[in-house]
Amino acid sequence: MEADYIIVGAGSAGCALAFRLSEAGRSVIIIEHGGSDAGPFIRMPGALSFPMNMPRYDWGYRTEPEPHLGGRRLVCPRGKVIGGSSSINGMVYVRGHPLDFEHWAETGATGWGHADVLPYFRRMENWHGGKSAWRGDGGPLHVTRGRLANPLFHAFLEAGRQAGYGLTDDYNGYRQEGFGATDMTIWRGRRWSAADAYLRPALASGRCRLVRAFARKVVIEEGRARGVEIDRGGSREVIHARHEVILAASAINTPKLLMLSGIGPAAHLAAHGIGVVADRPGVGANLQDHLEVYVQYAATAPVTLYRYWNPLGKAWVGLQWLLTRSGPGASNQFETVAFIRSRAGVRYPDLQLHFLPLAVRYDGRAAVKGHGFQAHVGPMRSPSRGTVRLRSADPRVPPEIRFNYMSTETDRQDFRRALRLVREIFAQPAFARWKGAEIAPGADVRTDDEIDDWVQQHVESAFHPCGTARMGAADDPLAVVDPDCRVIGAEGLRVADSSIFPRITNGNLNAPSIMVGEKAADHILGRRLPPDPRTFWTDPLWRKRQREGAA
Repeated sequence: MEADYIIVGAGSAGCALAFRLSEAGRSVIIIEHGGSDAGPFIRMPGALSFPMNMPRYDWGYRTEPEPHLGGRRLVCPRGKVIGGSSSINGMVYVRGHPLDFEHWAETGATGWGHADVLPYFRRMENWHGGKSAWRGDGGPLHVTRGRLANPLFHAFLEAGRQAGYGLTDDYNGYRQEGFGATDMTIWRGRRWSAADAYLRPALASGRCRLVRAFARKVVIEEGRARGVEIDRGGSREVIHARHEVILAASAINTPKLLMLSGIGPAAHLAAHGIGVVADRPGVGANLQDHLEVYVQYAATAPVTLYRYWNPLGKAWVGLQWLLTRSGPGASNQFETVAFIRSRAGVRYPDLQLHFLPLAVRYDGRAAVKGHGFQAHVGPMRSPSRGTVRLRSADPRVPPEIRFNYMSTETDRQDFRRALRLVREIFAQPAFARWKGAEIAPGADVRTDDEIDDWVQQHVESAFHPCGTARMGAADDPLAVVDPDCRVIGAEGLRVADSSIFPRITNGNLNAPSIMVGEKAADHILGRRLPPDPRTFWTDPLWRKRQREGAA
């Protein structure tokens, strides 16, 4: 069995790659260990907390004990299903800030600045928010907004304005900074994943084949990738690539596969008895993520989603969605968002807030009893870095994942500022008629030490791992891929997923991950969309003020 291109991972970037390569007339085999994405747990946006906690759809990874979080082990969900993590995520669509991509280009990812990536964001989008030169309206990925039917969404936006922050009509357009409505990968009341947008059209073309198998390693002969060794149906075989192998298996599984294939830190590979093809110490390094906490308040009126937080209510929501694709189940309920700066002197937003009209954990396991609401808040650019390392040379053994969360004083300072700024926002008149007592952190958490202790105990991952096969200049000893996504030190092998991010982008990572797949396909095909050097907004007084309404 062979094809022009073998893609490992039918996730956000892998599906986009499969579509664009097959669209260009190339033959593609895409390998995915997970199964079907059929069923209401994935399809219904309001059920988002279920698939990321189901072994059927999730690899089930957990971190090693995190030394700066009191030894806690955090979950690290990764999609094990067609569509990958786009089939189990929160469906929030954020491109990232233009200056994120300027940083990529400045640090060695030549050709990945904002002007270079903007045309690919537009190409992939079918945005239903009206005509805009910033947005695409003919792409395969549907992007919509919620109805903002709950009055608390409007209270959140108004509270931001009252606190002195600007409003943004489109945080994925000219201006990210401010409070605004959330873009979502939802279409006609159901999740619109990378499998819907890209994989199914690719398979329908007849030039792409989906192989459900467990990828063990890349087969490299005389320094060139020749195929992928897989386990399927109880037997082991090799799928051969006539041109190239492309890893798009996530920021956890991609570095694992590289190391199993002999590409990584030489001493680490040798310790596991793996022959070294290329000594690349950057493989599995540079691991980044977003952390967040929930600032929760009791609601003084029964306007929250808690009215459905009982067996009868959940049954009604599910039935309404099954029959009409409408109601609370047709939204992820993260319908408003904010990007703000934590202090003067920060050039562009370094905090993100998601508002939710329910007081509940993100995994849906521990609802606060009674009506409440919350904001998820966390820093965007933590300086902490972690690693993915092999636990064993056996491909079936999960890797060791250490994010090294909260390892710097900057992390602690950022969370202190974030918590205090959120409290200030909820103290605005817009919430006066709705806000009761603070549930979390609680009135007794005030000082720096109290906040630090509370964050250490309660902070959670936003599930945005990236950076473990960093893109950079070919002569950068810590880079893993060059700006064409080619693995340095091995021919015929590329990486195209969130692993290649030099630094984490603002907001949720699904959109930039898909963009990587779109753009990498053009690098492979030897073509590029023309750059668009469009200007974007930053506060002209960012050095002097934290927000527009603050001197």
